[in-house]
Amino acid sequence: MLARNREGEPVDPVPFVVVAGSAWLLCLSFGPLYLDAFAVPWPRGLAVSAAAALVATVWAHRRFVWTVDPAVRREIPADLRFRRLCYGMIVFGVVFLLLTVAAFASAG
Repeated sequence: MLARNREGEPVDPVPFVVVAGSAWLLCLSFGPLYLDAFAVPWPRGLAVSAAAALVATVWAHRRFVWTVDPAVRREIPADLRFRRLCYGMIVFGVVFLLLTVAAFASAG
């Protein structure tokens, strides 16, 4: 896959593919089940989950392909990138925990 940014420079497509694939995996795996806990019908829950995954894919393309500057990535130290990754995992865990609490609160 040859990905180019808005200036025509080649960029690494792997971050986009990972984020977009993860978005589709998470949205379609958990979205309909989660929405079913709130009495949303399955077809509507599947449509909402697919729409959320599509929005995440568009965001990921804009963030990791369209607006990226390949020269900047080489300037950011690896420890800073790792720290940002750790912060992202913590935020993801907290959001997942809050969604779980909300689902159990609605079931009870």
